[in-house]
Amino acid sequence: MLYVIGIGSGAADGMTAEASAALDSCGLIVGYTVYCDILRPLYPGKEFWSTGMRQEKERVLYALEQASGRDTALVCSGDAGVYGMAGLALELSEGFPGTRIKVIPGVTAALSGAALLGSPLTNDFAVISLSDLLTPGDVIEKRLEGAAAGDLAIVLYNPMSKKRTDNLRRACDIILKYRSADTPCGIASNIGREGECTRILTLGELRGTQTDMFSTVFVGSSFTRVINGRLVTPRGYRI
Repeated sequence: MLYVIGIGSGAADGMTAEASAALDSCGLIVGYTVYCDILRPLYPGKEFWSTGMRQEKERVLYALEQASGRDTALVCSGDAGVYGMAGLALELSEGFPGTRIKVIPGVTAALSGAALLGSPLTNDFAVISLSDLLTPGDVIEKRLEGAAAGDLAIVLYNPMSKKRTDNLRRACDIILKYRSADTPCGIASNIGREGECTRILTLGELRGTQTDMFSTVFVGSSFTRVINGRLVTPRGYRI
């Protein structure tokens, strides 16, 4: 059996009970190097096999191969089906017809980051990755246009890296065509890990802000506001 597991932030108290139980049942844990390093202290008796960035296919193939003979965990941060390995594992499983796969959900950064900031996703929202490694830049821009025009709260994954220093500014420029520069926004960084922090700022301020791949950015809708220092998008209840 191959378990494709979303481990949330990787902290013991940030995983679901189902994820913890599945990891306990597996002799082998396969994942990105950073995530395996996070899990090793929690599962000292397990065998680990890891690869670095851009070696996702190799990682998934190894997990599928091993799962034919023993219960294997393929781990992803957050949720395995949200920019994780669940889709690739199911695609590649065509070459391993005898292998059973179970996808176990986890808490993605949109949800854990929103909880730290307050409640910015109480109404409709969109989640968009700014990484153009697998998605063309023009497609990302079309998605930003649609979400901004539809007045959705927007969660931005992978907002900036050492090589992609301008993506967040360009995304803000697109959203600013539809929203005020005073629109409340938030950043949640290192969620559930050492150095965890949040910041609430305006869309105008966000445009010039430096961040990184360990941060998740939240852009409010026209209804979002700051209440007692927390970012809130009202659901619409009469109060």
